[in-house]
Amino acid sequence: MTEPEDDDAPTVALFVTCLVDLFRPVVGFATIRLLERAGCRVVVPEVQTCCGQPAYNSGDRADTAAIAQQVIAAFEDYDYVVVPSGSCGGMISRHYPELFAHDPDWHGRAEALAAKTHELVSFLVDVRGMTGVEARFAGRVTYHDSCSGLRELSIKAQPRTLLASVDGLELTELEDAEVCCGFGGTFCVKYPDISNAMVTRKAEAVGRSGADTLLAGDLGCLMNMAGKLSRSGSPVAVRHVAEVLAGMADEPAIAAASDAAKPARKG
Repeated sequence: MTEPEDDDAPTVALFVTCLVDLFRPVVGFATIRLLERAGCRVVVPEVQTCCGQPAYNSGDRADTAAIAQQVIAAFEDYDYVVVPSGSCGGMISRHYPELFAHDPDWHGRAEALAAKTHELVSFLVDVRGMTGVEARFAGRVTYHDSCSGLRELSIKAQPRTLLASVDGLELTELEDAEVCCGFGGTFCVKYPDISNAMVTRKAEAVGRSGADTLLAGDLGCLMNMAGKLSRSGSPVAVRHVAEVLAGMADEPAIAAASDAAKPARKG
């Protein structure tokens, strides 16, 4: 737990998300830095696992409910819950109450947790009132509006508000920024051909933007787009928006191998 000087600082529980934990931990650390700068006390409950969205999207309500109960019990005692992901944030704040609509023992608890759960940039702007950050990032970026954040949580202006304050950053809007990248959680597994066609069009739009970096707020979408761009030989770097806002964009971009991981040249 971090301890800001303000005794009245809210205690925020960070829901790390599976993908951040397993594939991009820097996003979690960047989130903590941003929350601390917003005057929050940050706690990372160790018992957290998944939000249950993969099971939910596959129609497995029983396992989803079991996972959701674990999440509710782990997070309900904090002032806020913040998630660096619109999809996981939407799962907790929109679908948990629906999941327990006919369970009086859990419905109230699910609604209470939903009311204080926020996606990261939405929390910074809409709850903490931030209008800018102290960060520098030299280059032209474009931004993809992930489906869950945009359609379930109304996240559109918030990331752009904060990015406008980053020194050296030039934002160019992405053609069809609000169109799905084709990831969609289990959608890309169930319908790989359709998913590939969608991400191909998204990668082409990114190329036409002239940006050297692609940003978004959902790691699933970012990994999907980064993989396609990498396989296409695109030089565009892909990062979570939190990395840029926190001034933590020094690590290799998503799907880019670090120098240490690259095979040594022979001869």
